[in-house]
Amino acid sequence: MNSIFKLLLLPAVLVFTLFPARVWASSSAQVSEKLAPTLIIISIDGMRYDYLELHQAPFLSNLAKQGVHVKQLQPVFPSKTFPNHYSLVTGLHPQKHGITDNSMYDPKWDARFAMSMPEEVGNGRWWQGEPIWITAELQGVTAATYFFPGSEAEIKGTRPSYWFKYQHDTPNRQRVDTVLNWLQLPQGERPQLITLYFSDVDSAGHMYGPASKEVAEALEHVDNELAYLVAELTELGLFDQVNLIISSDHGMAEVDQRKHIVLDSLFSANLAQNVRYSREIVSIFPKEGQKEALYQQLAASVPEQVRLYRKSELPARFHYQQHRRIAPIILLAEQPWIFVRQSFLPEAMNDPSFLRARGSHGYDNEELLMQGMLIAHGPAFKQRQQLERLSMVDIYNVMTAVLGLTPADNDGDASIVPLLLKESGN
Repeated sequence: MNSIFKLLLLPAVLVFTLFPARVWASSSAQVSEKLAPTLIIISIDGMRYDYLELHQAPFLSNLAKQGVHVKQLQPVFPSKTFPNHYSLVTGLHPQKHGITDNSMYDPKWDARFAMSMPEEVGNGRWWQGEPIWITAELQGVTAATYFFPGSEAEIKGTRPSYWFKYQHDTPNRQRVDTVLNWLQLPQGERPQLITLYFSDVDSAGHMYGPASKEVAEALEHVDNELAYLVAELTELGLFDQVNLIISSDHGMAEVDQRKHIVLDSLFSANLAQNVRYSREIVSIFPKEGQKEALYQQLAASVPEQVRLYRKSELPARFHYQQHRRIAPIILLAEQPWIFVRQSFLPEAMNDPSFLRARGSHGYDNEELLMQGMLIAHGPAFKQRQQLERLSMVDIYNVMTAVLGLTPADNDGDASIVPLLLKESGN
């Protein structure tokens, strides 16, 4: 056993304690064929850049030390789940790939999209650009997705060879074991590109705040699952052949719900055709002929904790002006303030949990607490390499290079690829 893996395996001892007699249950004999270039993309939703120091994640910490550790992965704007997952796998900003928020309105179609609308999430008309699993399939490389925004939709007339509709309550162990089973399929059926998704850390962060014991427990659970994955890969003789990219989509800011802005008090609802609302960002589509009246009303009413933008006035660094799903008027809360609806307050104010720390993301993507992280490990990646900050859109070109694919058009900086990957032949 090489010295690198000895370091990586140390935390996996925890898994034997937590899951006795099950740790090796899914493994059979070692896979005999040498794998073609293989990449597993693992998302830990809401994993803030500093969680490895703030909480205990011994396995991930060791993996970061041995491979490539991007200490801050800057999300695209808005720093939300769907836009950033899709930017990670397309290399495009939301104004090009069309997933402009978790909840969207398309004025041309007079249609709405939300994470809670499975029929729209699975409708390919919303998803533009070319995610890595479609790049792979179009170039003859088999792809498998175990939950990832966009992976339920047919895009460019194509789907990954293996995919699932999202089921939030699917146990993480079932997800990991499915990935292991995919890697044991016969050559020709075995995927070279796999995605895997964990929501635990994000959910705990929203409910209890980033510094909470609940986030620490959620991260410990995910850390153990990844230790199990690598232990199983090693038993199969595959660990030294598989490349891993472990990424988050955004960070998390602690918020006090008493620091709120009542959205309803800022403008007359009868001036708006559609309002897409979250705690951090509000997108307003005015009724025809009411844009300036609505803007002026907001200009006179928004407090100093809110940035008011016309679409054309949004900062160029947001890359958030060119798509019809980006509203003509945007309200952006300053961290750690949140927007609430008037209807939310009466019941909430009487709930003791209202005073508990919570977590939010969606703020300005340059804010420190919005930064995520990335760890890359495997035969294609450099060892013991630390990078201070990369952009979410830069990683797609890295993925295609690992798999030997020709990338689709994207916004990423291709010059960062050699910062992560070994030179050819090494």
